[in-house]
Amino acid sequence: MKHILTILLLVVLVLPAAGQKRKYAKKKEADAKGTLFFYWGYNRSFYTKSNIQFKGSGYDFTMAGARAHDNPSKLGWHYLNPTSLTVPQFNVRIGYYIKNNWAISVGYDHLKYIFADHNQVRLSGYIEPGLDTESNLSGNYDNVDYTTDRTNFHYENSDGLNYLRVELTRSYQWYETKSGWFGFTTNAGLSAGALLSYNDFRFAGQNDMRTISLSGYGLSAHLGLRFEFFQHVFLQANYGGGFMHQVHVKTRPNDVSAYARHAYGFMEMNAVIGAMFYIRTKNNCNSCPTW
Repeated sequence: MKHILTILLLVVLVLPAAGQKRKYAKKKEADAKGTLFFYWGYNRSFYTKSNIQFKGSGYDFTMAGARAHDNPSKLGWHYLNPTSLTVPQFNVRIGYYIKNNWAISVGYDHLKYIFADHNQVRLSGYIEPGLDTESNLSGNYDNVDYTTDRTNFHYENSDGLNYLRVELTRSYQWYETKSGWFGFTTNAGLSAGALLSYNDFRFAGQNDMRTISLSGYGLSAHLGLRFEFFQHVFLQANYGGGFMHQVHVKTRPNDVSAYARHAYGFMEMNAVIGAMFYIRTKNNCNSCPTW
């Protein structure tokens, strides 16, 4: 992530200086072909209930109707501290308008998924007798009501339910002042991508943290309201939602048979700040970008 921030800094410092004061063949337009954009911001996320299957050496059980929530950091200076920018739930994205009004972007939504404490679930499956000496779960279960306790059972992707996604976006600029100092654009997009999980799992007296796996995929739709200033800087509010399917979340670093799986819906809201650069040609010069 430090490399991404370094690249962004270089882009912001170097590209504007490369522009020359001359007349442009084409007007700068935020949603026109050749516009490059980048943004950074922070999010909140919400999840539907799901049926989570846990499988490993000596156990194979499902907790149905499990609730979960995100884990936003409290407001503070750490949101502006370069050494802790990636601790809160953040969003980073870079994109390019391949034609007027149409952009393709790639990015990273750093979400967090926390299995709720005192979760009232329905337990089904098998746990080998003697395996779990903390919560005393043992034997066969068939849709039994059960309330979890964080001290002996917990599951989360708090160091990242990371949604690495590609988005196709349709933009429409509704308004821009004659001088270009302010504009308003709406965005609508469809996304698909992979889920990179950093998982914590406590069960049967064993607590493993930050177990990494490429755990599944996501599909989603997104809407954005973009407020543009001086044709280069923007603030944007985004709303999105969709479906996530974690088919194989690795839960134990040293047990290849241990994993969790589930599918659920999600909703995300985020606020970002970004920059736009105009790299299409000017004055009929195919090698002269209009920054």
